[in-house]
Amino acid sequence: MNKKIAFACDHGGYELKDTIIKWLKDNGYEVVDFGCNSTASVDYPDYALPASQAVARGECELGVLVCGTGIGMSLCANKVKGIRAACCSDTFSAKMTRLHNNSNILCFGARVVGAGLAIELVRNFVESEFEGDRHIKRVEKVMAIENIQ
Repeated sequence: MNKKIAFACDHGGYELKDTIIKWLKDNGYEVVDFGCNSTASVDYPDYALPASQAVARGECELGVLVCGTGIGMSLCANKVKGIRAACCSDTFSAKMTRLHNNSNILCFGARVVGAGLAIELVRNFVESEFEGDRHIKRVEKVMAIENIQ
């Protein structure tokens, strides 16, 4: 059974939405679509938050968030306890953030990458698994930061 993926975008990421979701479904992933559903201007936190919460609660194994640059979505996602979101625009980083950082949400910008690269980012992210080992203590240190006031 393949992973369940939370997907969300704002109006800036809407143009890539169908392409990404189709690729995920065609490759056996279940997708939970948190919107948005048009190019009409919306506020990215309204979509990043519920998708990130679904990942944090374990309802979805991973998430993909798309806005104009990926930055706004990643800022929002990383405010949710338990989330390790990475904004990537190259395939090496998309893979390495899973392998070494155990990132659970991939963010990118539809105004930064095209459809072909977007699919490769998603593929590298969802097909990679955390290596654990020496990286565990580093991820634990990152996650401990959430508890510092």
